Amino acid sequence: MAAESQPQSESESDNLTLVQAVRDGLQSEMTRDEDVVVMGEDVGQNGGVFRATEGLYDEFGGDRVIDTPLAESGIIGTAVGMAAYGMRPVPEIQFLGFIYPGFDQIVSHAARLRTRSRGRFTCPMVLRAPYGGGIRAPEHHSESSESMFVHQPGLKVVVPSTPYDTKGLLTSAIRSPDPVVFLEPKLIYRAFREEVPAESYEVPLGEAAVRREGSDISVFTWGAMTRPTIEAAENLEGEIDVEVVDLRTLSPLDEDAIVESFKKTGRAAVVHEAPQTGGLGAEITATIQEEALVYQEAPVERITGFDTPFPLYALEDYYLPEAARIESGIRDAVGF
Repeated sequence: MAAESQPQSESESDNLTLVQAVRDGLQSEMTRDEDVVVMGEDVGQNGGVFRATEGLYDEFGGDRVIDTPLAESGIIGTAVGMAAYGMRPVPEIQFLGFIYPGFDQIVSHAARLRTRSRGRFTCPMVLRAPYGGGIRAPEHHSESSESMFVHQPGLKVVVPSTPYDTKGLLTSAIRSPDPVVFLEPKLIYRAFREEVPAESYEVPLGEAAVRREGSDISVFTWGAMTRPTIEAAENLEGEIDVEVVDLRTLSPLDEDAIVESFKKTGRAAVVHEAPQTGGLGAEITATIQEEALVYQEAPVERITGFDTPFPLYALEDYYLPEAARIESGIRDAVGF
C-alpha cells in the first residue's frame, strides 16, 4: 500500500486538471514511443468530446491520432489487431455506457489473446472511457459498470482520482504488455488542479494509496467518490478517526492494502457509485472475511448507488453517494 503520491517541485511540474493530465500522459507516451496511437470518435481534429486529446492531431498527425466511425466494436476490434502485431493503441470510447457493442471484443479477444495464443501474442492496449455520473448527462452517459471488467480475467482495470495519479497510471497502463481498461471519472475532470511533473513518470498498477490515516474505521473507495469520502472523514474529525484508502487499481486489487488497513481499524465501509448488487464492494467485503475475520468488530458497510438504472437530472444527486450519506454509513459501522 502506497502513501499518497507527492509531485515534484513547481519548476518541474504543471498545474493540471485531471483531463489535462490524461492529455499530458498521452502526449508524453506518444513522444516516447512511436508505436503508441490514439483512436476513437472525434479524438482527432475535434480533440475528443471532453477535449482529452486536444492538440494531439496537430502534433502527431492523422496516422497516429485516428478519427474512427461510430462503431465501438470496430474501434476495439481494430485496436486488438494493432496490439497483437506490436503497436500500442489507446482507443477511446466516448462514454462507458456506449461500450457494450464492443464488449465481445474486450472479453472474447483482448482479455484472452495471451492465453489463447499460449503467450505468442499479447495485447498491449489501453481502452479509455469517461465514466460515472454527476454531470447531468442523458441516458447511457453516466453508468459505472467497472465490476463487469473486474470480473473478466486477463484485464487490468484502473480508476484514477487525482491528476498526478492519472498521468502516472496512464503511463504505466500504456507500457503494460496486457490490456488495461482505464476509466476516467468525468465528474472530476475539471473539479480541481494539482501539480503534475512535466516529465514522464509511472504510478504502479495494483497499488492502493492511503489518502487519510485513521484508526477507527477503514473506508475503501476510488475515482470520483474519493473526494466526498475524504470530505466525510474530515467532517467526522474529533468524533471518528477515519482512514481513507483509494484503491486506484480495481484489477488486480491490492488485497494486502485492504487487509493491512482493516487489521488496524477492525471496521470497514466501501463507497462506490455503481449499483450495490454485484458491485466491487462485495468483493472487498469477501476479502476482509477471508483474510481478516478475527479482526472484525462490525459488519462491513456498503455506501453505494442503488440497484436501478442511473436516474436523470432531478434524482442524480440523490443516487450518488455524497458526504452526508457517507458520514451516516460510517457512523452505522462504528456504532454497531
